[in-house]
Amino acid sequence: MNLTDELKKALRLRVDYTNATDKYLGKKGFSDAKLNKLRPLAEKAHAYVADNRGKDELFMGWTELPYNQDEIVADILETAKNVREKFDTFVVLGIGGSALGPTMAFNALCHLHYNDLPKAKRNGPRFFVEDNVDPVRMQALLDVIDVKTTCFNVISKSGATSETMTQYLIVSDLLKKAGADLKEHLIFTTDAARGNLVKISNELGGVKSYVLPDGVGGRFSELCPVGLLPAAVLGIDVKAMLAGAAYIDELCKTNDFRANPALLSAVLQYAAMKDGKNVGVMMPYSDNLRFVADWYAQLWAESLGKNVTLKGKPCNAGQTPVKALGVTDQHSQVQLYTEGPFDKIVTFLSVDKYATPFPIPEGCENIPDVGFLGGHTMEELIQAENKATAYALTKAGRLNYTISLPEVNEFTLGQLLYFFELQTAYTGAMLDVDTYNQPGVEAGKKATFALLGKNGYEGQKKELDGAASDPKYVI
Repeated sequence: MNLTDELKKALRLRVDYTNATDKYLGKKGFSDAKLNKLRPLAEKAHAYVADNRGKDELFMGWTELPYNQDEIVADILETAKNVREKFDTFVVLGIGGSALGPTMAFNALCHLHYNDLPKAKRNGPRFFVEDNVDPVRMQALLDVIDVKTTCFNVISKSGATSETMTQYLIVSDLLKKAGADLKEHLIFTTDAARGNLVKISNELGGVKSYVLPDGVGGRFSELCPVGLLPAAVLGIDVKAMLAGAAYIDELCKTNDFRANPALLSAVLQYAAMKDGKNVGVMMPYSDNLRFVADWYAQLWAESLGKNVTLKGKPCNAGQTPVKALGVTDQHSQVQLYTEGPFDKIVTFLSVDKYATPFPIPEGCENIPDVGFLGGHTMEELIQAENKATAYALTKAGRLNYTISLPEVNEFTLGQLLYFFELQTAYTGAMLDVDTYNQPGVEAGKKATFALLGKNGYEGQKKELDGAASDPKYVI
């Protein structure tokens, strides 16, 4: 992608918060005065993020990913080329951000029925992401792939992620039984020097590996090798993705939230939370962007859902992310958003130009309810429904705003991902919580270790066994 300054400007992401203002919502909307009261807090949050850029000890290494990966990207592109030449299938084994990110980019930037296309039209291997340990799902994958012609990308920082390593044990066993050289079928994305995958790599004679940087948490990892390698294998222009991230980063250097789109969206979400809007709905009007909402749900929930502030004060902060898809969920969820509790703010993801407009043929002229559609395009229809839903919510006094992409491509997706990461970082700073830890997740992991008899968790297993279901309360 030839990214001239003029093209970058034409592909700039936009935020329209008209439908969140008092001009259209009255007292239920945000006035300039109300938003301006948050200016000092917003500037403080901006300063926190700016002052701590790149600090691995604070897990803010993600801020530098658009700038510090030239050599890594060159190596990834060479590896991706080899994978495309040698293998029929590429499978990511991971969980959380290491699965949600690759899935989201695949859906956004590849043909929506990519795996069903003939090989000549795909120009790359079939692609699957295994992000669960449901045995039925694992068997279903194995029913449609041949391990002898499959490359597996195992993603785990520690190499101790139970779900990912379970998948690895199954796959490696099958590869051994098939007489395959494991080293030739595996790529690891893990720690630079520590962890179980490093040990396994050494035992196998050196598996091709990429580093998940110390200062990059899983939910912020799509723009490092976690996401860049799978994307490159699929032929996605990863350099353009990083260029998009760098572009929005530059636009967000100002601490004026009226000029900084990510800071503005953080202020809107923060103000909504303080007004009791504890549910944030993400509603893309694009099937290509539907999994952006899934990826964002982890980013938002895991980053902001905390029970203490950085100062140790109890807070129970956060906002519940909800995924919706336009037009699909106009016929399911929007009834609740329009007439239900006033506890939500809706973010629309809109697209100015779809990859294909797809004309609607003339027909059924004698049936007015159908005939009026002829002569339009599906692009016109979905955009009209997007505007109509925003209008209906606004008419009902419901907070909503729109993030628009001129089109869906690598550059605009890179902008969008980095935009949401900045929004999350700013909001976490405004809430005064640790945006980068996840103690609630760790508690569940440890309980799982105990239930499966891992050494060192005997005490917790005894506690869990004692907390078994009481028959009195089971019907």
